[in-house]
Amino acid sequence: MVLEGNPEVGSPRTSDLQHPGDKGSCILSSPGEEALPGEEPIKYGELIVLGYNGCLSSGDKGRRRSRLALSRRPHANGVKPDVMHHISTPLVSKIGRSTENMIDFVVTDTSPGGGTTEGPSAQSTISRYACRILCDRRPPYTARIYAAGFDASSNIFLGERAAKWRTPDGLMDGLTTNGVLVMHPAGGFSEDSAPGVWREISVCGNVYELRDSRSAQQRGKLVENESNVLQDGSLIDLCGATLLWRTPAGLLRAPTLKQLEAQRQEANAARPQCPVGLSTLAFPSPARGRTAPDKQQPWVYVRCGHVHGYHGWGCRRERGPQERECPLCRLVGPYVPLWLGQEAGLCLDPGPPSHAFAPCGHVCSEKTARYWAQTPLPHGTHAFHAACPFCGAWLTGELGCVRLIFQGPLD
Repeated sequence: MVLEGNPEVGSPRTSDLQHPGDKGSCILSSPGEEALPGEEPIKYGELIVLGYNGCLSSGDKGRRRSRLALSRRPHANGVKPDVMHHISTPLVSKIGRSTENMIDFVVTDTSPGGGTTEGPSAQSTISRYACRILCDRRPPYTARIYAAGFDASSNIFLGERAAKWRTPDGLMDGLTTNGVLVMHPAGGFSEDSAPGVWREISVCGNVYELRDSRSAQQRGKLVENESNVLQDGSLIDLCGATLLWRTPAGLLRAPTLKQLEAQRQEANAARPQCPVGLSTLAFPSPARGRTAPDKQQPWVYVRCGHVHGYHGWGCRRERGPQERECPLCRLVGPYVPLWLGQEAGLCLDPGPPSHAFAPCGHVCSEKTARYWAQTPLPHGTHAFHAACPFCGAWLTGELGCVRLIFQGPLD
């Protein structure tokens, strides 16, 4: 099955997510009138890849980055259904690579802990052309998501094992092999947010209940009262990478990097101390990166939340390599360094850094921690796990996060 875009409407630079080789990618497009000369660029929103805390481990470069702003193009390049071909033999078509110019954003599979599964032995599960995002060029600049993307021949490309069918109005529709899932939060992406229900999006933008497994041939039930319009806080899962959609209005409510840095300095100015070693603790500067913890790094017992400096006592190796006994309350559990969350777009509010995810130790506000700790993210063919949005580590414990208990200076 091939769905072609009309070349008279524009090139297929809609928002597709494609793979470099076998990695995923995305195309972003906006249909409508041309921009006026000298007109200020209009920002539609931003896509943030979960698990990288503000920057890819290899650095944000070109179309491969942890965050991408979607802005109005000088020339519209939207598409609409045009010619539909029925063929008896598979069409030989160039397969997508991240160097092709119709690709706007390249994503790679994210592993728990913030790494990628790149390498010759890594088998990606993201569709080579994963999805498109189509943005209206007129207010309110509505953004809609569609499964599948355009190949080098400007045809929508689906694998031969992907589910396909004819709609009542005579068009062809389908799903990518492992699916494009979307979840809209209840109450928007704010202090009152709650996780919504995960749905699957088709090539034509229709909404379906989830299949029995990600690659099942039988599609889910059509959900007629829901749409493919992205909202602030909508999550997009590509079976290997999960992205967060933020609107310009939503980003105005999020903390800025300057605010996060001011919070770090304020926390350090309080001179928290290790309650046993009595050494002064301090969160490291983000410019230092996540290297080995230094001697002032705060560490936490993630079961109780007591914050200490690093020490070597209390090991309970019979319970696991990271298991330690807190010297204050005697609870045994993981003992990890604390790292401040640096991707401001993942935060629901500008609250103080009071909670840490368990077991990774990333720190953020209480409302941000509690929201992500109760948000199930797709994993594998049919599993869901809550995960730290800053590094992708699966959360553990009853709540998935813990309130931090600092001891102030004694003088």
